[in-house]
Amino acid sequence: MRRELRVIFLRFAILAPVIVALTAWFWPETFLSLPLQKPRFWLLIMVLYPVLSVWPQEVLYRAFLFARYRPLFRSDKGIITASALAFGFAHVIFLNWIAIAMTAIGGLLFARNYARHRSLRLTCLEHSLYGCLIFTVGLGRFFYTGAAWHH
Repeated sequence: MRRELRVIFLRFAILAPVIVALTAWFWPETFLSLPLQKPRFWLLIMVLYPVLSVWPQEVLYRAFLFARYRPLFRSDKGIITASALAFGFAHVIFLNWIAIAMTAIGGLLFARNYARHRSLRLTCLEHSLYGCLIFTVGLGRFFYTGAAWHH
């Protein structure tokens, strides 16, 4: 468990600055807007997002999908790919390619790790780290249904 935690935090320490830098570069007008403009709402998201969003998603797209559909695939690569694609596709509701692409890539990372350690807790931790970072840096607007449907 300690080794897996180290791997998760090391990967996050490498990928988080890349996400932060790309967000600041491509969307400077919304960079850090949520914590700066609505700190209480941001804090609420930081607390509730892992419980109300991450946990149900990981139960469905990792634990359930792996348990139910693993027999259909000859290798871990197949079930990992299916999990990532299903996770990405579920985000079409947000009506933008950024949400779909980011969740497919994240889904690949989370599914790969779930296949390796079969721990929903570890997968939820990693998903929460990236999700909270996304809302913090200003990418949350791509993952908010209200914004998608009111353009």
